[in-house]
Amino acid sequence: MPAVHDALVCVALPALSVSPRHAQLTGAGLEGVYLFGRRLLSRCVLRVAGREPVPLQGRTTTAGHADFLGVVRTPGDPGPDPGLTVERSREADGTERITLRSSAARALRLPVEIALGTDLADLGAASAGRAGPELPASVHGTGLRWTSPDGSASAVTADPPPSDALAAAGLLRWEAELAPGDSFVLTLRVRGERTARHPGPGAGRPGGHVLADATAEGDDPRLGELLRTSIDDLRALLQRDPVHPVDVHLAAGVPWRCGPVTAEALWAARMALPLGTRLSVTTLRALARTQLREAGTASGRIPGPLRDAGPHLPPRCTGVEATLALPAVLAEARRWGLPEQDLAELLPVAERCLEWLRGSLDDSGFVQESGPAGPARAETQAHAHRAAVLGADLLDACGRPGGDAWREWARALRERFRDRFWIEDPSGGRPALARTPDGRLLPYLGGWAAHLLDTGLTASGGHAPGLLDKSQTERLARLLTTPAMDSGWGLRGLGTKEPGHNPFGHRSGAVRVHETSVAVAGLAAAGYEAEAATLLRGILDAAAAFDHRLPEMYAGERRTSGSRPVPHPAACRPAAVAAAAGVQLLTVLVGVRPDAPGRTVALHPLRSAPLGEVRLSGLRVAGEPFAARVGRLGLGMVEEAAPGLQLGV
Repeated sequence: MPAVHDALVCVALPALSVSPRHAQLTGAGLEGVYLFGRRLLSRCVLRVAGREPVPLQGRTTTAGHADFLGVVRTPGDPGPDPGLTVERSREADGTERITLRSSAARALRLPVEIALGTDLADLGAASAGRAGPELPASVHGTGLRWTSPDGSASAVTADPPPSDALAAAGLLRWEAELAPGDSFVLTLRVRGERTARHPGPGAGRPGGHVLADATAEGDDPRLGELLRTSIDDLRALLQRDPVHPVDVHLAAGVPWRCGPVTAEALWAARMALPLGTRLSVTTLRALARTQLREAGTASGRIPGPLRDAGPHLPPRCTGVEATLALPAVLAEARRWGLPEQDLAELLPVAERCLEWLRGSLDDSGFVQESGPAGPARAETQAHAHRAAVLGADLLDACGRPGGDAWREWARALRERFRDRFWIEDPSGGRPALARTPDGRLLPYLGGWAAHLLDTGLTASGGHAPGLLDKSQTERLARLLTTPAMDSGWGLRGLGTKEPGHNPFGHRSGAVRVHETSVAVAGLAAAGYEAEAATLLRGILDAAAAFDHRLPEMYAGERRTSGSRPVPHPAACRPAAVAAAAGVQLLTVLVGVRPDAPGRTVALHPLRSAPLGEVRLSGLRVAGEPFAARVGRLGLGMVEEAAPGLQLGV
């Protein structure tokens, strides 16, 4: 895959633009403007008076917008000072505004040329280096047009119209006349013509207010930037269900994973619940439409592709992950204020997920996802336990039978897990990565263990019992913050002392933002605030190094004085789980625990106030704005809430 971390990626799905920092699109690598995965424009090279501007700055200002600044020395400029500045602003859909500003002491008459071209290649072909040659252009209205053999087409129009258009060279020309202090502005617009490849009407940008305009402020200015960028990225990653355009979900990440709804989209929707429940509802609906309904052992499961699980385990099924997450996310969405009609629609889907779970146990009583010969994974047991506990609360709340049976099922799983998944040793032991059918435990510790601490909120407002007992939880909390696990930027996917460790291994040593965020929330809920604060500071420092747009993973190299985190070459940025983690981390700081059906909300902030005073506003609880503040002494106060919502314990 070509490197994109030094590029400026603008996203407003289904549109995407990838630009180098000097702004000139040359068609190298992934450079270009894309729509529905088709590269509409691969080359856009500006020359003024026969010269390319000298690049000075390139930066993204929002998820879908980038600004560039350059200068041109004009003939007759005295000394080294340039007489012309070139400002370029480019949107995700390829719309570009170019402004030439003159500081010369005399009037200028300059030729301006823009060389355009495209291969109309698929994103996959471009990323693999298999894009074809540029297509011939034809003059079309006030610009140029290209057509591929399969009938796809794109066009660029210019305003003001060019004085000359040379189709053979893909060139548009203007004569710019600038008085001293004057400016010349031109606008390019890129358009893709619909083909059989492109979805039809209603498949463009989602409308409406899907995510709330939350803000953060306090003693640490990074918090406000992180939340602003996170929400901006989440909105940019929203895409419509192609068959049901009313429903939206998050793309897993740009530029590599913009396909159908995934388990990552569901995890991200869960972490973004403080911004409203609409995204969780539409994501759950999209997954529900894929749920298997036919009779058999697979009935109730959500299908999904296999995903590499690292050097010690076979690939895992992401569909199983989504199946186990669905009842838990639905139960938590209800606590944040999910409308009753949406709950009634999705409850049968959650019940079918639970029924699949009931029939998925192996001979040892653990959830199996790799076939009878495969190992039972500790992380999967954590997902199953959370689904059972929160699913039981959901059934009780909706007047459905089976809640007590699922609580008993979860209790029995806890007992088996504590007895058969814990590896005793003189230092206090550790959880096993997995258990083979013959009872052998795989002792490799990694970021996956954070999910053992992720219990979710029960109907009583407290956290559900975890898979580990008190002493095991304390031991795991200590392990997660040892130098072998904590890189200083976040949790490693596999500890440095484990065989197969690779700081760039996406399941064997790289820092995965989702796992680190889950660890911070789990440690805080279990009362290990010092450990949670250590990981929280590390990931905030990493976010600042990435301009608050975290990639989904980065190298798990040890943090040293003056070092910076290094992105994984195949990491998406922006990524749904990384952007949503920013929302979750700030919510953990304030400790918002809602119970919209019970008309209460409680605050359980980090009492140590590791980042000083924090205020969150614009969240949504029970469908209404919610704001809370945590002071420097760790005391929380609700400042705004829905009418009738009482402060709980």
